Amino acid sequence: MTFIIVLICILLLVVMITWGKINSFLAFLFISLLAGFLLGIPMNKIVHSVQQGIGEMLGSLVIVICLGAMLGKLVAESGAAQQITSSLRKIFGEKNIQWALMVTGFIVGLPLFFDVSFVLMIPLVFSVVYQYKLPAVYVGLPMMAAISVTHGFLPPHPSPVSLVSQFNANMGLTLLYGLMIAIPTVILAGPVFARSVKNIRSTPLQTFLPQPVPAEKLPGTASSFLSSLLPVLLLIFFTLITLTGIRNEHAKQLIAFLGNPVVVMLFSLGVATYTLGLKRGRSMMEIMNHYGDAVKDIALILLVIAGAGALKQVFIDSGVSRQIADGLSGFNINPLISGWLIAAIIRVCVGSATVTGLTTASIIAPVLAQTHANPNLMVLSVGAGSVMFSHVNDAGFWMFKEYFNITVKQTFLSWSLMETIISFAGLAGALILNAII
Repeated sequence: MTFIIVLICILLLVVMITWGKINSFLAFLFISLLAGFLLGIPMNKIVHSVQQGIGEMLGSLVIVICLGAMLGKLVAESGAAQQITSSLRKIFGEKNIQWALMVTGFIVGLPLFFDVSFVLMIPLVFSVVYQYKLPAVYVGLPMMAAISVTHGFLPPHPSPVSLVSQFNANMGLTLLYGLMIAIPTVILAGPVFARSVKNIRSTPLQTFLPQPVPAEKLPGTASSFLSSLLPVLLLIFFTLITLTGIRNEHAKQLIAFLGNPVVVMLFSLGVATYTLGLKRGRSMMEIMNHYGDAVKDIALILLVIAGAGALKQVFIDSGVSRQIADGLSGFNINPLISGWLIAAIIRVCVGSATVTGLTTASIIAPVLAQTHANPNLMVLSVGAGSVMFSHVNDAGFWMFKEYFNITVKQTFLSWSLMETIISFAGLAGALILNAII
């Protein structure tokens, strides 16, 4: 009955947004309250779950998204995006620009959280789209696939790291196996699958629409790349430092503070304000006006993401994931497939890949030794299941839809199918490796 209620709520949400043309945020609020009531959350706690979900979702994203939008706006307006795309074209050629973005997304996605990577890379995607008049979804999907795979499969992302710990796996082997699976998975879900969505037409957010800048007024290539990718470089730098095993507690706290995405983004925005703005003759008022416009453009995105957080929290507080996992844990099938299936169904119901991975681990870990499954491959199987069919209860679904400015149906046909391909390809890779090693 629980699964039926979840399914009905999700379908009703889709109908309200697509057929009813109701504002996505309002639809999320209504469905979240309805789901809480139908799933048996005490009525005096339903609103609290909604508020908690909104608060936790925005608390972790709003600063990074806003600062990322400001940086993206400045990169576009200054001509840095134009300079970057011209350089990429010279290196890879216009025909291979997708591959350039995919490689960039994979490298960036390794150390960074999905949401941070998404926000940082979107301006680069749109600069390519606008400059070379290419379909946005076709160009952007390979990069999004790379970011999604690193988030779901590979340490040091939260879910894989936690799974390694709970399954007593080896971090190095898990990363090695994960890379062996991730590379063909990204190619399949990225450039190969993107060919089928080339006809999806979209008009991405105007905030990232760069105005053509004469070649002689463009910032230098090094300055453009450094200013745009400084957050990525700093986050990678601080991530590598933490892996060196620093023992001094004060040093650890300082590095944790300096390496926090909020601090990194704020510092990087300050640097770009000077290098791409003040240094090139723009007034502070002009730069701040660009930043204000950027925040206005993403206000609705923040509300939609907040709504997805509310629904996710209601599902978590109602115990949906636990009930489904308990119902599936008794099936006598290949343990890697069992772990993937439990994670996939929880993912469809709950939305969060991280929550899905952690919930699945709590079910699988106690009996993993009895199944004689390879713990490193179990991490990857559960990770693959945790990205299965992202849809309306996942913030990533709405970020992709709103940034690329496409319909819900088009998002299902592009983003959701891409995530599904990643999930099945990840499972297939784990089973192939299991047969070899």
